[in-house]
Amino acid sequence: MTTEKDKMLAGERYWINDPELTEIRFQTRELVDQFNNTKPRDAGHKNALQQRIFASVGDNVHIEKPMRIDYGCNTHIGSNVFINFNFVLLDCCPVTIGSNVFIAPNVQIYTASHPMDIEQRNAHIGFAAPVTIGDNVWIGGGCIILPGVTIGAGSVIGAGSVVTRDIPENVSAFGNPCKVR
Repeated sequence: MTTEKDKMLAGERYWINDPELTEIRFQTRELVDQFNNTKPRDAGHKNALQQRIFASVGDNVHIEKPMRIDYGCNTHIGSNVFINFNFVLLDCCPVTIGSNVFIAPNVQIYTASHPMDIEQRNAHIGFAAPVTIGDNVWIGGGCIILPGVTIGAGSVIGAGSVVTRDIPENVSAFGNPCKVR
């Protein structure tokens, strides 16, 4: 039988309040709370918590506090990554953050979505689509990356952008909606 978690990861409609999914979110949020309460100079403890929160974390990954993470176990982070203050990650589907990525303050990455149908939304039905950020990407402050988006390697996303569609490699893009300029 297919579980709600299997449905979620496959991008199918799933029940958000499923007990297994709820427990994963609680466990992740407890780890994130520990991370957010870690002393700034205690890099060893922060790194150990990052390894527990995310599916995989490369070398030399620095994440500023605070952050808010939904699942964590669906996210892979490459090496030489810097994520600045107030990072929000709703990773109901896989999220891949490449190597040599810079993420400015107040960036939000969403894989989660909800039905337009009121009854389904009120029944706590959700669906999700993966997000991929290529190597050598810089995401400016206050950006929102929506479900299903891929940002190509080497690209720069201007501050305040809302990324609604894929962005090719090695371009500068900005705006709402975000477009190559």
